[in-house]
Amino acid sequence: MSTTTLQTPPAEQAPGYDESPRPARRRGERSLTGKLVSHGILIVASLAALFPIAWLVFLSLGPDKDDYLHPGRIWDTMTFDNYSFVLQHTNFFEWMKSSLIVSLGTTVIGVMVAATTGYAVSRMRFPGYKKFMWVLLVTQMFPIAVLIVPMYQILSDLQLIDSYFGLILVYCSTAVPYSAWLLKGYFDTIPFEIDEAGRVDGLTPFGTFFRLILPLAKPGLAVAAFYNFITAFGEVAFASTFMLDDSKYTFAVGLQTFVSEHDAQRNLAAATAVLIAIPVSLFFYLVQKNLVTGLTAGGTKG
Repeated sequence: MSTTTLQTPPAEQAPGYDESPRPARRRGERSLTGKLVSHGILIVASLAALFPIAWLVFLSLGPDKDDYLHPGRIWDTMTFDNYSFVLQHTNFFEWMKSSLIVSLGTTVIGVMVAATTGYAVSRMRFPGYKKFMWVLLVTQMFPIAVLIVPMYQILSDLQLIDSYFGLILVYCSTAVPYSAWLLKGYFDTIPFEIDEAGRVDGLTPFGTFFRLILPLAKPGLAVAAFYNFITAFGEVAFASTFMLDDSKYTFAVGLQTFVSEHDAQRNLAAATAVLIAIPVSLFFYLVQKNLVTGLTAGGTKG
């Protein structure tokens, strides 16, 4: 007997039907509309962030102090005379020296104190260590207006009024608590086995901290250093109260000298502000590689 195979004819397909399989969208891949929307939002956000900077640079090129009222005039009269005047006929370099001394001093001392504090609370379980961190947090609740009077009295008793070291101590008192919290969270992410390995190798607690932990904590230290530097570099209230000699003014205080009760040289103030931004931008460039890593890692455990 012979067997025959019967083949069923394929079902008729509807007109316009496409047999070819559609490419599957990969996980995390967005549609074209989603990409356009996200890119549009990023472009708008970038323009919003860059516009004040571009506007400041534009106003700094105007020769007259009232050009900000008629910005269209600046296009035909652009000049760098404002920058020449600020560099040659003001105390700009004295302000720069004062700002760098205070900012770098606050950064070095503040990061050292915050790092040792954060490491001690992260690794050691001494009585009241949790309450100690909460005390540091409570110190951030007081506004500057409340702190100026007692701080002025303390610095006056210590004869530190109108001194760089006194201003550095004031800035450290406000920057160290936050930096200690930040670094404590970062030290929590470093395995405790590294400390135990240091003890096995005969290192003291200080040796373990300086030789093993600090090199691993560079991203967190970079974030703390940047915060301390910016805090000291741009602060106005403490600097204008505790620094009496105009040659010791920081940038933030010196910038106020262009605006008085009867006159406002906004073109010179704009040029000075652009020059002030250069050291901050340079410092940011030096630490920017570790900023993102330090910010994200420091917030994973607390």
